[in-house]
Amino acid sequence: MIRTGTFALLMLTLVPHASTSADLVRPAPKSAESTDRPIAQKIEGRVTVIDGRTLWFPTSQLLVRLAGIDSCELPQWAFDPNATEPRSLALAPVPCGALAKAWLKRTISGRRVVCTVNSNLTENLSGATCVVDGRDLALDMIGVGMARVVDPRRVPERYRSAQRYAMAARYGIWATYVLDMAEWRQRAVDKTLGRRPVADRNLLTTRQSEISPPFIDARRQPTRRDR
Repeated sequence: MIRTGTFALLMLTLVPHASTSADLVRPAPKSAESTDRPIAQKIEGRVTVIDGRTLWFPTSQLLVRLAGIDSCELPQWAFDPNATEPRSLALAPVPCGALAKAWLKRTISGRRVVCTVNSNLTENLSGATCVVDGRDLALDMIGVGMARVVDPRRVPERYRSAQRYAMAARYGIWATYVLDMAEWRQRAVDKTLGRRPVADRNLLTTRQSEISPPFIDARRQPTRRDR
């Protein structure tokens, strides 16, 4: 489980190059013939992890998204309310998108993934429930605070229960200030992997929606820290 204060260690051990473009494998566009092919209900094989919620099956040329959850985008930043940057009063940045991808890659670890397709989200993207060795990847991501439930009314109770536990324990994103992912996608201008933390800090100051717990100490930063 990921607790507040362990993000620095995770950044060193899990994602030494998580923001490099070489690590972000993009699927090849489908041909006109393949787009008309009906999607299989179940698919199994080795995958490439695109981000914290998206998998690419190279053999069958299928892109799937873990159904029912959302996670930080790769360039997105969160902020640790219990730590500050060196020589600064600013909250320490946390690469929540890169950490979500790294967690998913480590969990899969090259093993075969079995996905049951639930819906077609777009022409080239399917929503699916995916398991590794019988473990639901989306459920595990929720449990460690690396993802959140998109719509509580449309997911199993075990998803909602795992999220309540992760929020109460303040695991992962629940231990940080982070802009709601949907709002981030709508408002972020620079979505490249070189995005700087200050850009997300500025978005948080004018946020409309926030999924973070009410960190009173972080919202009311003292002018001095020597007392």
